[in-house]
Amino acid sequence: MQEKAKILIQSILDRAVAAGETVGCSALIRKDGQELCFAASGLADREENKPIRRDTIFRLYSMSKPITGVAAVKLAEEGKLDLSQPVADFLPSFRGQRVELPDGSLAPVDRPMKVADLLRMTSGLPYDGPGRAGRYAAGVMEEAKASLNTDTPIGTLELAEKLGRGPLAFQPGSSWRYGTSADVLGAVIEAVSGKRFGDYLEDAIFAPLGMHDTAFWVPPEKQWRLAAVYTAKPDGSLARYDENHLDIRNHMDRCPAFESGGGGLASTADDYARFAAMLLNGGELDGVRVLSSASVRYLTSPGLNDVQRAALEKDFDNLPGYSYNGLMRVLVEPGRANTLSCAGDYGWDGWLGCYFENVPAQNMTVLLFMQRTDTGYTPLARRLRDAAAMLTSD
Repeated sequence: MQEKAKILIQSILDRAVAAGETVGCSALIRKDGQELCFAASGLADREENKPIRRDTIFRLYSMSKPITGVAAVKLAEEGKLDLSQPVADFLPSFRGQRVELPDGSLAPVDRPMKVADLLRMTSGLPYDGPGRAGRYAAGVMEEAKASLNTDTPIGTLELAEKLGRGPLAFQPGSSWRYGTSADVLGAVIEAVSGKRFGDYLEDAIFAPLGMHDTAFWVPPEKQWRLAAVYTAKPDGSLARYDENHLDIRNHMDRCPAFESGGGGLASTADDYARFAAMLLNGGELDGVRVLSSASVRYLTSPGLNDVQRAALEKDFDNLPGYSYNGLMRVLVEPGRANTLSCAGDYGWDGWLGCYFENVPAQNMTVLLFMQRTDTGYTPLARRLRDAAAMLTSD
């Protein structure tokens, strides 16, 4: 089975590279606590002719979100954070928030935004978009991006406080929208723990799990392992991309002031596989317990009502049949999904194409790593998921 899996997955990756979908990529599939296959194809850095390796470091972007969700729930199970608690208890600028109405006017919130709203993206906080709420959020993110190379870059708490002063796109809990919820949640974790967000993640998750290559920056001795980023030109060819995005330094060569819970982490295939295995094992890995099994069940259970799910599907038309919780998609209607998936599948992906899926029904993890802008949940990820379904079928 392992050799069959290796041949199939390798062929899928090779075709993607040959077709110009990505300059390079790798995939790791684990089943029943064992590696089913690892495959890599193409280059981590085309200009330097560096191949994708097992220890290549990738920018996770939004695949950082599930880690932020785990960190928040860990504080809750330790009795340090109440998920029903108002965000304003930790970030004062969230007091007295206002909501943008359809006519563009502002009204007071019906209820305070709660920490659980951040976990479910039901907060009303957008990344950008039309209207006053979207324009305000985009302005804050641009301000933070402009500060990256200055002597006074905007930090984690400061950015969240700025976001709290702006209008919301909808009443908290009334809908769903992809936005800055995870970044604000990172600031809440920082406020509750009394540590820098990255230090808390290191102490609570990365060190216990042996995730030695996962952090908000890549130190000098590891920089040679960091994959380059590429972007599609109008003719479809791929060109190197060296710009900063979402207040995250492309080169990740210094410890950032803003540690983005929504997209700031870098990691490797083996590191992220350990995080995924911990969740699949009910919160424990190699005798180390990071979360209780109850916390894992909470994080990976559908968290949206029908109205919120409809908004999710409107925002992400490639996710029919899904709910959302713990900053992850959670499949509730397999027959409506665009992949050969199982009820209870959960995970997320990132702006550069990194993809994570746990499949509890088959005790399986599927991981894909690549670095191409504006990709997210790619056709390559779906082909990989479908192939994994075939390899592990009864």
